[in-house]
Amino acid sequence: MPSNPDAAQDLNVDLTNCDREPIQFLGQVQDFGCLICVSSDWMIAHASTNCDVVLGLDAEELIGQKFVDYFPDEVVHKLRARMQILMQGDSVARIYEIDLFNDGRRFDVAVHQAGRLLTLEFEPRPTDAKPSSADAATVQALIARLKRRQGDLMGFAQDGARSMAALCGMDRVMVYRFEDDDSGTVIGEVCAPGQEPYLGLRYPASDIPKQARALYERNRIRIIQNVDGKTHPIVPAKGPEGDPPDLSMAATRAVSPIHLEYLRNMGVTSSMSVSILRRGKLWGLFACHHTQPLELNHSTRAAVELFGQLFSYELAQMETDREFAEAERARGLHDRLMTQMSGGQTLNAVFSSCEDELKEVIPFDGMVIYSNGVFEARGSTPTEEEFLGLVRFLNTAQTSEILTIDRLEERYPGADSFADRAAGLMAIPISRTPRDYLVLFRREIAQAVTWAGNPEKPVELGPNGIRLTPRKSFDAWKQIVRGKSAPWTSAERRAADALRVTLLEVVVKLTDEANSTRKRAQEQQELLIAELNHRVRNILNLIQGLLSQGRGSAQTLEEYSEVLDRRVHSLARAHDQLTRKDWSWVPLTGLIRTEIDAFLGQNAKRVAISGDTVDLSPTAFTTMALVVHELVTNSAKYGALSDSTGRVDIGIDLGADGSASVTWRESGGPPVQAPTRKGFGTTIIERSVPYELKGDANVTYKVGGVEATFVLPSSHVARATEQDAESTARAPDQIDDVRLAGSVLLVEDNMIIAMDAQDMLMEMGADHVTVCSQVRDALAAIERADYKLAVLDVNLGEELSLPVALRCAENGVPVLLATGYGASPEVLDQFPAAPVCAKPYTAEQLKLAIAKALSI
Repeated sequence: MPSNPDAAQDLNVDLTNCDREPIQFLGQVQDFGCLICVSSDWMIAHASTNCDVVLGLDAEELIGQKFVDYFPDEVVHKLRARMQILMQGDSVARIYEIDLFNDGRRFDVAVHQAGRLLTLEFEPRPTDAKPSSADAATVQALIARLKRRQGDLMGFAQDGARSMAALCGMDRVMVYRFEDDDSGTVIGEVCAPGQEPYLGLRYPASDIPKQARALYERNRIRIIQNVDGKTHPIVPAKGPEGDPPDLSMAATRAVSPIHLEYLRNMGVTSSMSVSILRRGKLWGLFACHHTQPLELNHSTRAAVELFGQLFSYELAQMETDREFAEAERARGLHDRLMTQMSGGQTLNAVFSSCEDELKEVIPFDGMVIYSNGVFEARGSTPTEEEFLGLVRFLNTAQTSEILTIDRLEERYPGADSFADRAAGLMAIPISRTPRDYLVLFRREIAQAVTWAGNPEKPVELGPNGIRLTPRKSFDAWKQIVRGKSAPWTSAERRAADALRVTLLEVVVKLTDEANSTRKRAQEQQELLIAELNHRVRNILNLIQGLLSQGRGSAQTLEEYSEVLDRRVHSLARAHDQLTRKDWSWVPLTGLIRTEIDAFLGQNAKRVAISGDTVDLSPTAFTTMALVVHELVTNSAKYGALSDSTGRVDIGIDLGADGSASVTWRESGGPPVQAPTRKGFGTTIIERSVPYELKGDANVTYKVGGVEATFVLPSSHVARATEQDAESTARAPDQIDDVRLAGSVLLVEDNMIIAMDAQDMLMEMGADHVTVCSQVRDALAAIERADYKLAVLDVNLGEELSLPVALRCAENGVPVLLATGYGASPEVLDQFPAAPVCAKPYTAEQLKLAIAKALSI
């Protein structure tokens, strides 16, 4: 690896124990400084044997003596004051160029706490040392240059290597990134001319053991000034408790001979490693090499350490921004999935439309949706039979966890049958019972990884025993990875987990809605069956009454036919209002008139409506249609409207709070008795408004006639517009004077409706009605004849009648549009302004629309 930071450990610890916690490192120090450990009462406990060279003090004589006996009082005061800034953890306090003995010799001193001891390291300052050009201002300027690379990791790493080289002056500086498998890759490099570049090389995880990586999270900078320099032991090697001093945070700590041999084989004489941390975890390293011995004073090292910290901060910011962008894409996918699934679409339909968007968040080569035992696949995936075997394997995993595998053959033996289509998978559970999955597959990717040696090279016997012998050659070794897909990144796993929560939320919602819908449908079915039985009996009785009443009042067969036809059409209008689905707000007066006309015909004048004119919401309209229907039916059968003398007064009062009170008063009819049992009709009258609208209903059976009061809440009532009031006030008798003359063009693709409409138009006085079912026939007919009116069905199956409407508008022919309930406003907006008659229409509706078209 580029700078293998203490790959080996204490010489008494072999590789079989390399995964334990950071160990006590070598009990020696390098030649560029000496070290003294003191207790809290400043009693010297340990010292390096080179203290006599560096400080002029004998190490063995120092042990057990007071620190203050060898150093001037003002120096001890400065050291104590500086140690006050030491915080908990692995912080280091430094003093630069202190005259330690008041004799002109200057030292850089570093102090840190290691257990119960304070460790002081002394490095002499050469008298001819040049002042360091690396300071905080320089570091800030270098970081400012790095900010320009935000969003470009490789450019950011390359500029970081250049900046670090400018600070430390070493021949080679590399930015080394740890991968998910703990191997490392050189992603940025600056090296002196003539040196072999390492940029892009991959180094196995074993090059930096776990305990060394853990140490790098604590100690951010590590220096070796000379691989051939002397090392000096610590005396005594162990304290009274039998433990050696902890030198993990010591800058002067010596290095394993194995690592020194490693560096010599690379032609490196001095090295420095600086940690790159993200969220307190080791992300990578600055690995710095030099071909000559190099002394880095404390000021330069402080600038290097500061640069490493700020580089880590900027890197974390850049990766956080990238994660936010990924999270935003995942959130957008979540919102789109929720919108589509909440709209009732199935999982298969939704993922068919969102497949490309999902690939942007989590790249994949194939996708399988396995829900409720139904298998659906897209892209490169196993077959259904192969997948069913895989599902049994997936069911052994944790229920609520995302499962990611990039070497499926190693985990699931049956994967060899579809290895050519899928080498890795991400399984996202989308339910608990049954176990349903969204599974994303990735194909095999033959990765040509350039390793700096064979990562599978076994441990060999070296000069220091059972050790990983440093590589004698750094020739690139190519490893072709087979049977492996591209790895699933942590960001992709986070996006998948968010997707899993979304899918579970939707699946639970859809399940609850399905159960609720099923229960509601069953209840509605029972209600509709009861209502149907009741209404069939009413309709049969009504038809019998229409036939008998019409026969008694008509003088001729033609008159009888006309009266009967009019009453049947009136009844049809009432039922049409009950079954229509896409209502807007509807006038209450119109509802009442429609029901009265259906039952009473010419006797409708015996019902008087007074008070305010209000509109009802679609829900209230449906409810009141049932109520009014039952009131009129019962009155026609048993009450005031069952003979020739009775009458009904209906009052509508819009209250100050927005609610509406509707009163029904019968008088002048036969005596009334309260029903001995409550049938379906009575239940509708008394309970529909309180149950459906949360309003009130009060029904009283007085001898003189039935009286009822209904209070409709404000949420279902609105004051009618003037236009509504005028349209409701217009009675059928007022459009009897609509008469046609000349030829009429009728465009209708339904033969039965066309025949009925042709008869209605002829009865209104049309001389001739031309019937066409296609646009081309209608356009040809316009060229052949002049028409006084055109009645156009908007939707003619596979085409619209728009060209005919436009041609009629050019020729000045009045147009009436006929449309079913499915015609959207967007479609009608394309047509010229014209009256619209909703299908199926009656003669009265047609007359009213024609009157508007002809402005009668």
